[in-house]
Amino acid sequence: MTFKLDQNAKMKRVGSLATKSGIIATPFFMPDATRGFVKSLDREDLLAVGVSPMVVNTYHLYLQPGTELVKKAGGIHQFMNWHSPLLSDSGGYQVFSLIHKNPKMGKITDEAVFFKSPLDGSTHIISPEKSIQIQFDLGVDMMVVLDDVPPNSYTKEKIQDAVERTVLWAARCKIEYEKQLKKRKISKENRPLIFGVIQGGSYADLRRYCAEKLVEIGFDGYGFGARHIDANGNFMENIVQETAKLIPEDALRFALGVGTPEDIVKFVQCGWDMFDCVIPTREGRHGRLFIRSKNKPYETININNGKFREDFGSIDPNCDCQLCKNYTRAYLRHLFVMKDPLAMRLSAMHNLKFYMDLMRELQKNI
Repeated sequence: MTFKLDQNAKMKRVGSLATKSGIIATPFFMPDATRGFVKSLDREDLLAVGVSPMVVNTYHLYLQPGTELVKKAGGIHQFMNWHSPLLSDSGGYQVFSLIHKNPKMGKITDEAVFFKSPLDGSTHIISPEKSIQIQFDLGVDMMVVLDDVPPNSYTKEKIQDAVERTVLWAARCKIEYEKQLKKRKISKENRPLIFGVIQGGSYADLRRYCAEKLVEIGFDGYGFGARHIDANGNFMENIVQETAKLIPEDALRFALGVGTPEDIVKFVQCGWDMFDCVIPTREGRHGRLFIRSKNKPYETININNGKFREDFGSIDPNCDCQLCKNYTRAYLRHLFVMKDPLAMRLSAMHNLKFYMDLMRELQKNI
């Protein structure tokens, strides 16, 4: 697996990533197939709008349907019948969110994370080593180390503690990664890529410290951890840009959980390569659609609004997705009013097509 940076102009980068499941042009966006599927969409829907790499979640797949079942299926690609690249998030964000919201659900120590399943209350332990083992069992093309994901509202002292734990766990993940390659006899050409995650909240010195320690350990790519906006909802451009500069030029830069179209554009301008988020599909399922606009890059409409009841125009005349080619705004609104699943499917497809087109435009314009 190799990452080739073809062009690096004023921080903005374009390149290609070769994985065992295919080549990906960068920058790229990955829809979240969190539990092994994208809600309301099947394989043909995803292929129709140009989706290639996607993200699955270690924590969720570990709890349901369970790692053993996925292994019996032949790995997550076979289980999903998706043969393009897949990246597994470590699940750190989900398990930490669970505990931060309700401390009774578990505890975090330097050794591991202890938590109760929100599904049935059963107790579980995920250590850095176990996280890597699960991700190897899934058989993904790219994996992410287990990291401590502190809320940005934490004090600097608490965020510093999370940074130290993130670095400690990253080192353990890398050791376990090397062990698993040998144990499973995986060749250099077929090995999954592994990503460290840079934490530090809004503190530049903590981000620098975390990045330097992770680079010493050595990873194929590095992620921007936690939120990229401050307590007032402002985009932390300086932190985002300076963090990118701390990452070796030949390593991938992964903006985890980003995001909105405008945030993706800003991250690309700051030198980031990879993105994932539930926004396009989640917003689509609720009737919020991204459309191109004459006066600005894009706008969003809520098709549930009454003003669309007699609007017989296309959702977006500049889009050639199944929704825009075949149905009117009035008809889509009717589907939502009637709560027909087709409404969610068509809208999610449209939003993903918008995102895929956006990434192609960014690749072309760099």
